[in-house]
Formats: sequence, structure tokens, C-alpha cells
Amino acid sequence: MIGEVSDRRDRSNLQKPLVALVDDEPGIRETVGFALGRAGFRTSLYADGADAWADFEQGLPDLAILDILMPRMDGLELCRRIRSMSAEIPLVFLTSKDEEIDRILGLELGADDYLCKPFSTRELIARVRVLFRRAALSGAQRSDGSSPESELMHRGNLSLDLQRYTAHWDGLPLRLTVTEFRLLQALIEQPGHVRTRDQLLAAAYPDDTYVSERSVDTHVKRIRKKLIDLDPGFSLIEAVYGLGYRYTDDAREIGRGEAKE
Repeated sequence: MIGEVSDRRDRSNLQKPLVALVDDEPGIRETVGFALGRAGFRTSLYADGADAWADFEQGLPDLAILDILMPRMDGLELCRRIRSMSAEIPLVFLTSKDEEIDRILGLELGADDYLCKPFSTRELIARVRVLFRRAALSGAQRSDGSSPESELMHRGNLSLDLQRYTAHWDGLPLRLTVTEFRLLQALIEQPGHVRTRDQLLAAAYPDDTYVSERSVDTHVKRIRKKLIDLDPGFSLIEAVYGLGYRYTDDAREIGRGEAKE
């Protein structure tokens, strides 16, 4: 009987999401690791990117929190390698306040969020929970065997499957993170209409009030790059100076006085 109870507990623990924290500061690993455990997550703690990558090659965690400046392999390189294996796993960067260039580069590489040091563990846990809720929604919709026509959104060569969170351009798969998918969905819902950065933030981060408007610019830039990789002539996402962005089905509408960013 005792063995059965222990077995049930082990299986229950294995069902908890696994969060990997990669940071070379022992104090952060101890504090954040403890907070994640109390919040109900399993944790894997690493002092540098090389040790983390050795494990990630065998199997990725459910979410990764990455410091940028680390010995042997920094967070940016680790992010590149993770994204080469999965476009879906949520990634959060921990950065210093004076690392804006690295922070923006991290978002361009595919991170979903970032947090500046020093930070509140409560805020970090809140962000982790938000990302898990979004990933769970995406995963549940992708696992649905059906894809009703009403859940497909088409704009010219672009199509989004709102059930599976998948996207295609001219029949080619467009690999987007959950954040990128939601931003693109918000842009194409009303083609030709300007969506402000605040509106795009609300669409991409519906449960989070901590993300800056600069994140929108970085994510839009990454979406553009992915589309241009599939179609070098793509130019349908337009920046409207001082307002936000709009998506137009007609490339001839581009350049009516609003500068691209």
C-alpha cells in the first residue's frame, strides 16, 4: 500500500511542467528554483548554457528561463539552438537593465518574454504561468483532430489555423511562436486597419500587463523576417508612424506616406 501511494506521487510529480533555469548566479538559481517549486513546477537548474544544452539535446523542458551573459555558452546562443529544435517552447530571458541590445536580439531570436534584473520572483512566476496557459491553449487546439472551416483565417496567400495555431504562406509552413501567431492574427483580422501597439500587446499578452511596447516592434520584425524567408517579395505588414501596424492584402497600398520600421 505504501508503495502504491509513493508510485502515485511520483507519477503526479512527473505530470508537473518542467521549467529549466539557466543562470550563472547561484543566488538566482536558489531563489528562483525554490519559488518555482513552491508554485508547483518541476525544475532543472544550470550554471551555464553548455551544461543546459547537453541535457536539452536529450529532451527539451516545457519552458526555459535563460540568462544572457553566461560562461561557455551564453543565453543568445542557447536560444538559437533551442529554436532550431522547437518553435513552440516558451522562452524567457533574464537581462540586466543596460543590456537593451542583447534583450532585443533575444526577442528577435524567438524569445517570448524578458525580465530585467533585479526582478520580483512573484512577477517571474506570474509570467511563467501566463506562458504556460497560452502554450496549453495552443497545444490543446493543435491536438484537436478536426479543423473546421470556420476556424481557418485566410488573407491572400496567408492562412492561419486558429484550432491548431499553425500558419502557412502560399502553402508553405510558417513557423511562429504563440506570441507571434497572436500578433499576426490580430493584424490580419482587419486588413488595412491600423492596430495600435497597445492593441497588439493586448492580443499577444492578454493576461500580462508588464510587457513594453518595444516588444511589439521586435516581434513584428521577426514575423516579417520569417515571411520574407518564404517569399522575398513580401511587404504586406506596414508600420504607421506614431500609431502601430497594419496588414494589407494589396502590396500597392504600401508606401502611402507612412514609413516602414
